[in-house]
Amino acid sequence: MTKAIHIGSVRIGGGAPVSVQSMTNTDTRDIPATVAQIRALTAAGCDIVRLAVIDEDAAKSIAAIRKETSIPLVADIHFDHKLALLAMEAGVHALRLNPGNIRRHEDVKTVVREAADRGIPIRVGVNAGSLDRARYREPTPENMVAAARDHITLMEDLGFTAIKVSLKTSSVTGTIAANRLFRTKYDYPLHLGVTEAGTLRSSLIKSSAALGAMLLEGIGDTIRISITGDPVEEVIAGRRLLQYLSLRDEPMVEIISCPTCGRTTAAIEDIASELERRTAGLRVRLTVAVMGCVVNGPGEARHADFGIAGTEDGSFLFFEKEQAPVKLARADTVDFLMNRINAAANR
Repeated sequence: MTKAIHIGSVRIGGGAPVSVQSMTNTDTRDIPATVAQIRALTAAGCDIVRLAVIDEDAAKSIAAIRKETSIPLVADIHFDHKLALLAMEAGVHALRLNPGNIRRHEDVKTVVREAADRGIPIRVGVNAGSLDRARYREPTPENMVAAARDHITLMEDLGFTAIKVSLKTSSVTGTIAANRLFRTKYDYPLHLGVTEAGTLRSSLIKSSAALGAMLLEGIGDTIRISITGDPVEEVIAGRRLLQYLSLRDEPMVEIISCPTCGRTTAAIEDIASELERRTAGLRVRLTVAVMGCVVNGPGEARHADFGIAGTEDGSFLFFEKEQAPVKLARADTVDFLMNRINAAANR
């Protein structure tokens, strides 16, 4: 079991459930936009949000952002250690430091001492793309772990152990190898992710392969699925990955939809996507089946809490357990299902 730390009210490691993180892509200095995005991430089920702190104004904005949000906030610090000091003064819950670009030991020590006084944990965030190439020529697993070790040793020498570590590359196998190697040497909690994982499709494949493999081995205490685009998608994907791996048992709406084939009599892709989007933040344990034909459709629909099956004329039959099916026009289907889902959620 890994050591435990706390980021705000969220426990990381020590047997706690694996948490889901994301990062805002707004300008942190734009307080209204950043607050709005944090609230959207929170509604989608995010546990921790990271903010880019690019200058003093961004660091100081954290105070106002924290007043308007309820989720733990992490300041992402690069190059200038003084930004970490300002972020802590503004009330941030945790820090992320990059050993690849904050290299002066005295600067790191200054931050660590202040974090210790304030009870703020620090993530040592090692990325393959920002390794100190003067010391580590190639982003091998061994070099990434060595880069993490440098900061860990500095912190431990000061008696600081509220540490979390991440070792990320854009390679599935490289990320797995680096985290496996780290786990043989340290018991600090690990934040998992594949960095620069790409657009939604590429990221879901890469992240599921890498994070799924590690989580099933018992490696990883918190995760981020990095996606080029809307960070809410990261949260939805992260929560579902943990659910499908049986690592979190929280209520959610699961959309089951068929892959479609030559027997499909009704267009279901848009319906399934719309339902998935509109139910992402609901905390209710329901299964909704969206099926395209009458071969397997009625059977799957009846086994779900709610289900629809396409008919030859392009409409749908709606099923709710053992009740008689109801015929729906295509245009009415999504709203009808959402009404039934929301009614179930509010019981």
